Amino acid sequence: MRALLAVAAVAACATVRPAFAGEISSAYTDLDWKADCVTYGQAAEGEGDWADLACSGYRGYPVLIAYDDARESIYYGFPAADMTGVWESFVAFNESAGKVEWRLETEGDVAVPFAAIHRRSVNDSHDGTTKTDVLVVSRVGQPGGEHGCTVGLVAVEGNPKANEEARKIADEKAKAFQCGKDQRMTSGAVPAFGRVDN
Repeated sequence: MRALLAVAAVAACATVRPAFAGEISSAYTDLDWKADCVTYGQAAEGEGDWADLACSGYRGYPVLIAYDDARESIYYGFPAADMTGVWESFVAFNESAGKVEWRLETEGDVAVPFAAIHRRSVNDSHDGTTKTDVLVVSRVGQPGGEHGCTVGLVAVEGNPKANEEARKIADEKAKAFQCGKDQRMTSGAVPAFGRVDN
């Protein structure tokens, strides 16, 4: 499956070009693990609870999910390398919502997704009865090696403008964000979140 993703990335390089100073808008896609994803790696018996999935995203841009012990690390777009190299997720148990908002920059008839906004529910308690919703803003990985990663985290509770804040972070920060170097932005009481480069 990873080989297929690499082939898709190469093919996309020939047809997708970066947009410059174009019109910015949103598009929405569904994310249903059962309907939209293919499992290409999974724990054998006695190896714990983990799985790697490749899912359909926006017009050929995939969504890659690394699931491990009730935590999700999600990557949007084309990976520059093997996705096992980077893990980004909340420390507590968490799960993603079934809708992804893609921020697009359109020039002429070409629309390029440069950021993704995805709601995650994070457990506040061990029994899972209390949860915090957070909008995760991510840079979309582009064909040709531009990495994707988490750019910002916006707490939803008590923030009626959470969606607007997330879009502002996406539009102003995502394209120039240097993954692994720049500090991600946070807004509100956001649960602990980490990045591990293996």
